[in-house]
Amino acid sequence: MTDEPADKQVERWLGVVTAVAAPLTILSGLLFYFGYVSSRAQYQYFGVDVDTIGLSTQDYVMRSPQPLLVPLLVLTVLALLAMLAHAAIGRRILAADSEDGGPSRTERYRQFARRIVLVGLAVLVGGMALLLSYPYLREWTLFALVTPVLIATGAALIGYGGRIQARLQPPQLGDDIRRSHAQTDKSLLTLRRYAGVTLAVVLVANIFWATATIAQWSGRGLAQYSANHLDRLPSTILDTKERLFLRSPGIEETVLPASPGQTFRYRYRHLRLLIEGKDRMFLVPDRWSASDSTLIVALDGDVRVQFQFQNDPP
Repeated sequence: MTDEPADKQVERWLGVVTAVAAPLTILSGLLFYFGYVSSRAQYQYFGVDVDTIGLSTQDYVMRSPQPLLVPLLVLTVLALLAMLAHAAIGRRILAADSEDGGPSRTERYRQFARRIVLVGLAVLVGGMALLLSYPYLREWTLFALVTPVLIATGAALIGYGGRIQARLQPPQLGDDIRRSHAQTDKSLLTLRRYAGVTLAVVLVANIFWATATIAQWSGRGLAQYSANHLDRLPSTILDTKERLFLRSPGIEETVLPASPGQTFRYRYRHLRLLIEGKDRMFLVPDRWSASDSTLIVALDGDVRVQFQFQNDPP
């Protein structure tokens, strides 16, 4: 047996790497996006633009599992239920074809498939009506979730109903009939393929939209939880060379006594570390108030930071 040429080996390995890298790249991009959407909503609650924090791509990817947990669980359960329903319907269709009186039962299944398509069209039209009504419904809290769910559900029902209808098409009899309808069948097949691709794109796009909405809600929920439990964030003492004139209630300012070589003049207590970026920290008061603000502290020689131990003894 002769060895495989080197160029063929390289080509084969490149094909394997490409086949593996492409899905991983798409997956990494999705994880980054949903992590970014969740983080943006989370820190926007504290008045911070997430882009000013300086989080890395890996940081956003690591933050994505939490907002994706609920959508993944829901989609998994729905997929399982859909497979069980499809298997049950398939068994009934096969039984209708094999039993006596099959044609009448098959016709009932054709009517069932048509009803699925009609219901799907109604749901899809309802979702599109909501989408077109965005200028009037933009303040509705559930708009960004109900609209994509309706459109995705309608597209899924239309696609599945059409698939059942295609499966239940009566067979053509005779070569002459096949030849006379060959061109028509080809055109219909092409049309069905384009329709199927379109419905698939609509389904995926709206699942993406709904997932992004849930990720945004998840980020805001995390922010509200943090605001209700600010005492769980790291307690920080900040020393500065200049007075900061902070106006958030609850922050304690102390003038440090002058001493030789001492450059830090003011000390601030009752601050909590919200997040640390690449070269800066974001501090918030330890008690939430509507008039609070987030303090951005550059990590340079102009400040001195101390982190306090937890109050609970070991």
